[in-house]
Amino acid sequence: MLNVICFLLLSFVWIVMAEPYALNPPLHFGRMYEIPPKNPLTKEGVALGEALFYDTRLSADNTISCATCHKPELAFTDGLPVSIGIRGQASERNAPSLANLLWQKHFFWDGRVRTLEEQVLHPIKSKIEMDMTLPALVGKLQATEQYPDLFKKAFGSRKITPENTAKALAQFVRTLISADARYDKIVKGEALPTPREQQAIQLFFTHPIPEQGLRGANCGDCHGSHLTTLGTFHDNGLDALPTDKGLGAITGKATDVGKMKTPSLRNIALTAPYMHDGRFKTLREVLDHYNEHIKPSPNLDPLIQQASNEVQGTSLKLTEAEKEDILLFLEMLTDTSFVQKHKK
Repeated sequence: MLNVICFLLLSFVWIVMAEPYALNPPLHFGRMYEIPPKNPLTKEGVALGEALFYDTRLSADNTISCATCHKPELAFTDGLPVSIGIRGQASERNAPSLANLLWQKHFFWDGRVRTLEEQVLHPIKSKIEMDMTLPALVGKLQATEQYPDLFKKAFGSRKITPENTAKALAQFVRTLISADARYDKIVKGEALPTPREQQAIQLFFTHPIPEQGLRGANCGDCHGSHLTTLGTFHDNGLDALPTDKGLGAITGKATDVGKMKTPSLRNIALTAPYMHDGRFKTLREVLDHYNEHIKPSPNLDPLIQQASNEVQGTSLKLTEAEKEDILLFLEMLTDTSFVQKHKK
């Protein structure tokens, strides 16, 4: 009982001493997010998480950091079809951007975990990515000169634990908010869209109804909201028989095979190549896929399957001019200040 009381007192002292981190999330992203009560954002915790994020000592041979696969200048992606981990090993999937994960409820392409505290440890433990056991990680960090002091500032104790390591990394990732692109300025009323920009925005978010003469690119059905993702899972017709089961490998449901989490399109012009396996090198290739190369896979999303700009059409049927408008909209999602702020 005495140990419990001492722990609670120490925790109270730390909470009083730690300085809260002022997050200030953008209003137009909404309030549908939660910061775990057991891991409040503090300046000390975020600073520790940032130091860990860029430290190659988190990998077994001191060659790979979180930033190796999530480079700030590439909007926290790595520019490769699939990420390369320790000893040159290729992973199975493309590294997604870390921007605006505060609003997400599922992580990884297959949605295998539900919290950032869980997510940040997976790459560290992965044999392919960083290949560190948690006891080995703790031992390595504990033996350094700077980390015991940084952990004490952040969590009130020089004793380093896997839990507090995960908390610090999660705190830092929650601060990676990208919300100052051209599109954001228009949404917030800080800039007026040109006629073509307005046309591009409308086209992007519209589901086509050719019977009513309503043309649309159908993007918003999965990439809806100002976050440009609804956080949902879809089979988008990449393969007639998907070899990567995606969500289906996690749930065990045949109806989930081939479904992947919809990524945000924020800073998409900086994050090539595209899709979970990085198969498309350009955004033009992505548009061509959705416009005319959808495969009739078993779990193909009905919102894609039924979308056409022609009555009883069998594909999306965007014009070349409309494709150019969508590309313009995607460029409007580039947040230069976000990239510059975090560039090392």
